[in-house]
Amino acid sequence: MASGFRLVFALSQLLLLFDLSQGSIVGICYGRNADDLPTPDKAAQLVQLHNIKYVRIYDSNIQVLKAFANTGVELMIGVPNSDLLPFSQFQTNADTWLKNSIMPYYPATKITYITVGAEVTETTGNVSALVVPAMRNVLTALKKAGLSKKIKVSSTHSLGVLSRSFPPSAGAFSSSYASFLKPMLEFLAENQSPFMIDIYPYYAYRDSPSNVTLDYALFQASSEVIDPNTGLLYTNMFDAQIDAIYYALMALNFRTINIMVTETGWPSKGSPKETAATPDNAQTYNTNLIRHVINNTGTPAKPGQKVDSYLFSLFNENRKPGLESERNWGLFYPDQTSVYNLDFTGKNAVDMNTDANVTSSNGTTTWCIASSKASEADLQNALDWACGSGNVDCTPIQPSQPCFEPDNTVSHASYAFNVYYQQNGATDIACSFGGSGIKVDKNPSYDSCIYMTAGSNKTIASSNTTAISSTSSATVKGVPAWIFTCFLMTFISFLFIS
Repeated sequence: MASGFRLVFALSQLLLLFDLSQGSIVGICYGRNADDLPTPDKAAQLVQLHNIKYVRIYDSNIQVLKAFANTGVELMIGVPNSDLLPFSQFQTNADTWLKNSIMPYYPATKITYITVGAEVTETTGNVSALVVPAMRNVLTALKKAGLSKKIKVSSTHSLGVLSRSFPPSAGAFSSSYASFLKPMLEFLAENQSPFMIDIYPYYAYRDSPSNVTLDYALFQASSEVIDPNTGLLYTNMFDAQIDAIYYALMALNFRTINIMVTETGWPSKGSPKETAATPDNAQTYNTNLIRHVINNTGTPAKPGQKVDSYLFSLFNENRKPGLESERNWGLFYPDQTSVYNLDFTGKNAVDMNTDANVTSSNGTTTWCIASSKASEADLQNALDWACGSGNVDCTPIQPSQPCFEPDNTVSHASYAFNVYYQQNGATDIACSFGGSGIKVDKNPSYDSCIYMTAGSNKTIASSNTTAISSTSSATVKGVPAWIFTCFLMTFISFLFIS
């Protein structure tokens, strides 16, 4: 009996260690309100190439679900507002949807969240009353399928659900939405689902530049904004808006609900009056947001608290109505080229000069090869993309061709990466490959395998090769392998001590 207790205790502590090791995540919203986007298959390849692990879509499109099968990317899918009525009226509608639209693709396609309705308080017509009944029916359908513990159900909201957001400690939900929000929050608390909010400091600055400074909106403020009620100091609007939600939840005695940001970002282009919608500002906001989130900085009211966030959006969407900025939130153009540089890991320096981001600034020739720290799967995904959507001629790495040997993924990826890099201006972003590429100033050419340089098809080079280390820092759910091993051995020893 005692040994059984020790086993349970040891395993629970080990699982706790894993949970604490998990930092906040940054995902991407994959909107498709456009007529010039690449196919879902190519979009999925692009996502993998840039090492993006979390994607939100706004429906349950079959082609998209198929495209992300076996990629390891976690999907947040949606039940559109137009489906709220049938989903709320009859349980069989939710059951049938799950059976026909989700189950055939799960778990090959990793689905972790279902959003039921999106920003319903912003829509015309009174559909908010339909949301919670529809959420309950979706949850019941998941329970019948044995998936209620693996897929969380929630709904997304705009900041318009608040009647007050400043100072943050005065954050309060609008009384006009009370009948909708109370059962919603009860549902979230009961099922340990997050409160999902779409946050856009850009709009706060654009609509009220006399009250909000650009630096404050971009995470670059040199001075703090003080909450007079708490004395807490705020250096950016993102944190202030998150804490306003926290205080609004606490005012209604919902203290255990976590917050997830399901949309945030900055447009790269706007109408003449939208002077802050520029590539530089978009790059600055998203770069600082990523670093802020993945470091588990938290907020002044909740330091260290996880705030999973999704950037809006993957592509520019040319069919979105409204001002010019509405069509220019994408990180990528429809042709899959980057609007500006962005490092999703938040760990590397990003060249903020998007117009002249050339790596050979000192006149030194550089090449791009596969990083020794990249996993085999990431290298293969990047190689497949380079030889496909990246338009690299990969003939030289085919059997009997000059660069086929050594026949391994690192060598083949290095050749393909370099061709793409040189053909696309030898810029930092052209050697990114989601963190799988690395620049070198030593010619990787060997024997008859010649690595090209910018401005030429091929360059004769020496037979010296660039050494590629096989050392990698293995981790288990974010914990270094050696720490995991030490803890595991300690727990095993503990079990057998009598």
